[in-house]
Amino acid sequence: MTRFKDHKIGIKQLLGFIPEELIANLSATTKVDHYAKILHGKKMFYLLMYGILENEKLSQRTLEDTFNDSIFKTLFNLDEDEKVRRSSISERLSKIAPDYFKQIYECIYDRFAQMYTPTEREQCNLIRVDSSMVSESVGKLMEGMDNQTGKKSVKYSVAFDGVLPCHFSVFTTPVYGSEDIAMPEVIMEHVKKEVNHQNIYVLDRGLQSARTMKAFSVDQVTFICRAKENRKFVELESFITEKQETDLGQSNLLKDCRVKLYAGLLVDNKRGNKHRKQYLVDTHFRLVIIKNKKDGKEYWFITNDFELSARDIAQAYRRRWDIEVFFRFLKQELNVSHLVSLNRNGIQVMLYMTLIVAMMVLMYKKGNELGYKTAKRRLAMEVRDLAITQIIVKSGGNPDLCFKT
Repeated sequence: MTRFKDHKIGIKQLLGFIPEELIANLSATTKVDHYAKILHGKKMFYLLMYGILENEKLSQRTLEDTFNDSIFKTLFNLDEDEKVRRSSISERLSKIAPDYFKQIYECIYDRFAQMYTPTEREQCNLIRVDSSMVSESVGKLMEGMDNQTGKKSVKYSVAFDGVLPCHFSVFTTPVYGSEDIAMPEVIMEHVKKEVNHQNIYVLDRGLQSARTMKAFSVDQVTFICRAKENRKFVELESFITEKQETDLGQSNLLKDCRVKLYAGLLVDNKRGNKHRKQYLVDTHFRLVIIKNKKDGKEYWFITNDFELSARDIAQAYRRRWDIEVFFRFLKQELNVSHLVSLNRNGIQVMLYMTLIVAMMVLMYKKGNELGYKTAKRRLAMEVRDLAITQIIVKSGGNPDLCFKT
């Protein structure tokens, strides 16, 4: 097999984190194999995992070729005589139970998360949340948000702990085009998964609703979000003292105060027309304003955390950039912008599988201190050579004669 001498983790170790017993047991509890003749849940799992890792641009046709490939069947111990067509894969994706893949994804995440160092475990309390849109022509996509440009869009909203994606949702209905609706749902779903959580959720300017921020405070969900620079507020108390250091390194602290925020409420006027009425939300928030020394740009942050320093709040928002890098990795290396399935069920399944492969690549990257591209390329090389090794063994040969250290 391909051996990189300086590597601390390889494909065999990563595959060891995929629970074979869970994959088998879930077939019964999720009824994933109900009415399936060939493409059982386990086979679909390995087909999609292998297909995403091996192909630059995955499609139903490439999945057909992959399933019928002898190397794939040898690697995952499948029957050589079994064959499938593209139409069978398409139909299976549209009907297969997404919960099967969801439970595998969550189990693998939990297992990988156990490998975090104590420092990483502390830092993973900072959850970056963001969304990305994927578009297809209206005639192709069965469900989606019509963006009035001749295309429909699907929204992927992901929570990222700084190392791995810890939660996600797929949105196809127009109401979720607003981040003020999509983000709270993603965050609250993640909160429910973590009992007694101490997370801080960091968001960009998509979330602006003061009513949503109030709801977070009521539910004891700590957040930091970037506000628009013209945000209306009433200052109640300043936290800046004469002795306080306002030099934050790359920026200067302009304001740190307790505030009330204005929100808009749609009401009917005397003529029966709706208009937006401004009112003060009765919850206290903290407003931190910093000014970048290099370009003079101001950044406004709103949070319900009154314990962190202004410097820590600014640093937490800077670390939000990690999720932007992660989205770029998904799009450039795992081709998440291309929709293999055109209905919501299949889109969910494909995203679960893409995130599972992403976690494998990220753990390989982290363990071997590599870049994204190198990690994906070398992991694919190890998968290929693992299959070749099994072929040699089954043929009665000695793989050590081919793969020398």
